[in-house]
Amino acid sequence: MDNIPEYKQIVFDEARIKSRIKELGAQIESDYADCDLVIIGVCNGALYFMSDLTRAINKALQIDTIGFGNIPDTTNKTGVVRITKHVTTDIKGKRVLLIEDVVRTGLTTAYLISQLEALGPASIDVCTMLFNPDRLLMPIPIKYYGFEIDNKWLLGYGLDYMEKGRNLPFIVEIEKNKK
Repeated sequence: MDNIPEYKQIVFDEARIKSRIKELGAQIESDYADCDLVIIGVCNGALYFMSDLTRAINKALQIDTIGFGNIPDTTNKTGVVRITKHVTTDIKGKRVLLIEDVVRTGLTTAYLISQLEALGPASIDVCTMLFNPDRLLMPIPIKYYGFEIDNKWLLGYGLDYMEKGRNLPFIVEIEKNKK
């Protein structure tokens, strides 16, 4: 691919990702069997994961997305973001599963949860493809995660380098100074 750094190694290959998503889908299907479920994906990073995950859940679902943009000199310190696309689905009284591509500090995820809580859902849980518990700064309701990661700089399967590389069907490690 043009304009993305060469990668050092494949961290999670396509087969491993598909297998883990199948497991997550079965667990979510079981855990939410007796209720309505609204799945909300965080754009743009979670789109591939959300798409594959929702197809692995054999029950009727409502699906929506929420998008955000960083605020210079604010987002990195506080997690506060500018909402660029809000949910349009009525989530009042419903169980919500927020789908993330990666949770590191949890600051942005916590902010998005606070925005969704204002809409009155019965509950909000989080499912993230990648989770770094060592960097988590605050408790957030991560109920499911695909893989635990460390501080490697990753690309693919929704993760980007300057908005490129999201479409790789696997996740690779890239040089830290390239991101």
